[in-house]
Amino acid sequence: MSQNIIEYPSLGTPPAGSIRFNTDSSKMEIYNGEQWWEIDSTSPEEQTGGTRGLYAGGQDNSDTIDFITISTTGNTTDFGNLISSREGVVGSGDRTRGVFFAGDGSPENNDIQHVTFASTGNATDFGQDTGANHSSGAGFQNSTRSGVAGGTGNTQQIDFITTQSSGVSNDFGDLTDGRGGNTGASSPTRGLFFGGYKSPAITSNANIDYVITSTTGNAGDFGDMAASRYFIGAGSNAVRAVIGSGQQHPSVINNIDYVTMATLGNALDFGDSTTAGYGSGASASRTRCVWGGDSSPGLTNTMDFVQIMTTGNAMDFGDLNTAARYVGATSNGGGGLN
Repeated sequence: MSQNIIEYPSLGTPPAGSIRFNTDSSKMEIYNGEQWWEIDSTSPEEQTGGTRGLYAGGQDNSDTIDFITISTTGNTTDFGNLISSREGVVGSGDRTRGVFFAGDGSPENNDIQHVTFASTGNATDFGQDTGANHSSGAGFQNSTRSGVAGGTGNTQQIDFITTQSSGVSNDFGDLTDGRGGNTGASSPTRGLFFGGYKSPAITSNANIDYVITSTTGNAGDFGDMAASRYFIGAGSNAVRAVIGSGQQHPSVINNIDYVTMATLGNALDFGDSTTAGYGSGASASRTRCVWGGDSSPGLTNTMDFVQIMTTGNAMDFGDLNTAARYVGATSNGGGGLN
């Protein structure tokens, strides 16, 4: 589904997710809460051979990258390897390039690496993240930018890169407060950041922050999740973000929440994951979100999925090749790329 922005201010403001047929262009369009987006007859799945979700790294300091085709179900397939072993990798990217920020290893890494979604192989060096430690932070993106917010050590900083370039990251602004173990999701215009914890007391929060991805500046308050948690996985399409499971020290939960990203407010109940756990990574297409890996309490290779524009409990997708938690994930067809 390749899309172009077409604005019709004279038609008023319909609910997010509304579908219509444009008689001028003979195209179907979807409203994401801010703009009408044209839907071509070919989807990303048809154009690229399937929207791919990538799952990278994880405890104990893995360097593996696995992939799935999100529109199917089944176990992951080997894609390649990260430059070095690490956990807490943060995924982002655009339609052709997957980007991985940071990760805790020996030593901790502030490097940025990338892969090409359409071809399997090992990650390549992109440059350096010049900010604080963004391991176990939150990724976000639009069609030109990839970014990361928060991270280990109560990081408050938000950084970004131009995805199709290389080099060092740029300062974007700050979260409303410092946190690690948070997660991110994107619409074509906004990046959202969910939950997290503050150390050393390990106090979790339910905060949702947001930024306008094409600008720079500090994050604003969006609302709250239904429950405070950290080490969460989130994915999105152009309209809705879904947030799954997480840790409420010392317990874990299986809640799935959702938000309409164009509308400020608190998250709503979506359903439950198949098990309570924390540390999963999430990739998404315009229809599905798929979570991979977690700890409940031991490391698992479980993968769950939901249909983003519905509500209900998650279903089994398949298995990761290796049990892991603190997994980084990204895709070439979700969130800010719709």
